[in-house]
Amino acid sequence: MLTREPTKELLQEYKSIWMQYKDQLRPNRKSGRELLDYLQQKYILTEIWDKEAADVVVLSVTKNQPYKEKLPVGMAPVPRTFFLENAGNGEVFYTSENKDPIDIWGGDITRIFIGIDLTTGYFTAEGSIMLWDEMYAFRGLDEEDLKNYVRVAQYILALKRFGLLQQTVF
Repeated sequence: MLTREPTKELLQEYKSIWMQYKDQLRPNRKSGRELLDYLQQKYILTEIWDKEAADVVVLSVTKNQPYKEKLPVGMAPVPRTFFLENAGNGEVFYTSENKDPIDIWGGDITRIFIGIDLTTGYFTAEGSIMLWDEMYAFRGLDEEDLKNYVRVAQYILALKRFGLLQQTVF
């Protein structure tokens, strides 16, 4: 997950990763519903019934061309928003080594926000890069994503983080 403007060196590293793996990957992107089901089976989530929270997801999809392109014609985003509870399997994301650095959000993380669009599969996880990586590794990439070296590199790095690379590449 990029949290800062990437350096030329980082982009070069991403291009190198893409070149190494691009021909070994196949489209495997799961839907927003599948991603949500995965999270609900694994973690304790508290749904947020708040227009502002839903707007984070809707505006991310509709105002960013790469996400908007994944929106089928005539369809609208279907946002679902949650807090990941600091309980059960979710506790790991609240430890100091797995929370986002304080400078990203301007303070200590006390709640981790998850937003998912059921229509496009777009998601956000604010408060834990580790959780974002897990969601990205699970969701996978579609045909268009596989053409984007940044997306492929982030996916490969997320797979490596969770020991899933060997079962994903062909």
